[in-house]
Order: sequence, then C-alpha cells, then structure tokens
Amino acid sequence: MANPVAIVTDSTAHIPREWAEKYGIKIASSVVIWDGDELRDGVDITADAFFKRLASSPTMPTTSQPSPADFQRIYEGLLAEGKDILGVHISHKLSGTFASAEQARQMFPEANIVNVDTLSASMGEGWPLLMGVHAAQAGKPLSEVQAVVEEASKHTGILLTVETLEFLHRGGRIGGAQRLVGTMLNFKPILEVIDGRIEPSERVRTRKKSLTRLTELAIEKIGDRRPVYMAVLHANAVEDAEWVLEMLADKLPLKHRMVTDVAPTVGTHTGPGTVGVAYMAGFDYP
Repeated sequence: MANPVAIVTDSTAHIPREWAEKYGIKIASSVVIWDGDELRDGVDITADAFFKRLASSPTMPTTSQPSPADFQRIYEGLLAEGKDILGVHISHKLSGTFASAEQARQMFPEANIVNVDTLSASMGEGWPLLMGVHAAQAGKPLSEVQAVVEEASKHTGILLTVETLEFLHRGGRIGGAQRLVGTMLNFKPILEVIDGRIEPSERVRTRKKSLTRLTELAIEKIGDRRPVYMAVLHANAVEDAEWVLEMLADKLPLKHRMVTDVAPTVGTHTGPGTVGVAYMAGFDYP
C-alpha cells in the first residue's frame, strides 16, 4: 500500500490559509529583507501590512527564497509521519526556491520526495497544487499525484498589468519586457508568464483600458476550454481586482473563483497597483 502523500509549497503561491489548514499543506516562507529585518512572507508580514509600509517607506525591500534548511525541517517532520512528499513550486526562472527544495531533497536519498517546477507563480502554482491535493486525498501514490500536478500546470496561465515596470526592472524579473523600460511613458503594460518568465504582451494608455484588456485577453486565451478555475490577484488594489473578476464571471462559467492578495515577496518585484489573473482551464480532477 502506498504511503500517504503530503504537499509542500512556497509562500509565493499565496494559497488561501484555509487550504493549508484543511489539507495539511506545508508552506516554506520566502523572506522580505527590509531595513535589516528578515520578515517571513505571510508569517511576520502580511500582504496588507507590506503594501501599507511600501507606500510610505523611504527604503525598498529585497527578497530571498526559502533556504534548503527551511525545506529540510519541513521534510523531516513529514517523513517522521511516514509520508511521501510532493513539492509544488514557483518557476526556477523567477526564484531560487526550486533549487533550495532540490538541495533539501538530496539530503534524504532514501525518501520518496519529488519537486515539481510549475513554470508559474502565485495561483499558477496554486491551482495545480489543489489538483494534487485532491489526488492525494483520494489515496493516489506519489507518482500519480505528481502526474496530476504536472498535467494541471500545462493548463494554467497568468496575465498581469502593473502600474510601473520599475519594480520588475530593479529585481531582474522582467524577461523580454526589459526592452519596454524607458519607453513606457504613460503606457500601462500587460505582461504574461510564458515558459516560466515574465514577457510583454501588450501596452495600453490608461489604467481602465489595461484592466479591460486584461480581462479580454484572459477570455481569448481560455477560449472554450472548460472547466475554468480563476483567481484575480492584486497588490493593494482590491476594488480593481473585484471589478475584473466580475467582468470575467459575466463572460465565463467559473467553477472556482477568488480574489487574493499578491504575496509580499512577489509584490516586492511587481509593485503596488498590480492586478493579475491566474487561471486553469480545460483540466479538472475527477
């Protein structure tokens, strides 16, 4: 009989707290480094507190991925409970988190631990993770839970619009959108996560148009694929996020929907005012 499978993820996924509590998901926290303080994402600093501080702070934070030791501690606890482990993580092209998880995995050569690079972030990790949880809850072995997460990841997408490219530029997370820096002026960029990197999609002239175009592009990319899982992400822009979700729900039959904050370590790189959509379409766990 296969061992039960435990799911481990990182705080950039910013999954709902109730998921972690209900399903026993373990979360390795990234770190916000600010004025000499090391603040664990979602533990020592919440998204709300982060963006309030960011609005008035004369200094800017930096970030650091969870350490191998952070994952080691999580793995030790789960292995002591007799569980196999599946890690579901942010793209290695956006963070060193996957590398930390892999280093920790190698500390337990006899254990059944597998890490999946979703080539995504935020709820682009979260939706495949949820499918993996369902498979694990159904008693599936590690290999099958892994296969579910990997297939689900192929059905996800992320589009986002930011108030400025300054934060992505400074953090080096900008990918092909680098060429837009210095040419944006009053334009609002629409970006997309493609093959694990943040790439430029379009640019429009006003905030309202960028939010409208964000919804249109998401609807176009989803097409007739069903079911649709939808999260609208925001960095201190909840009213805009709720408006986007209303527009999407008016056009698409959403099986699951949510509005959620951008995690502080993600918000450090996207900046305040960011609104994004993270969807999974055409995949479901029976």
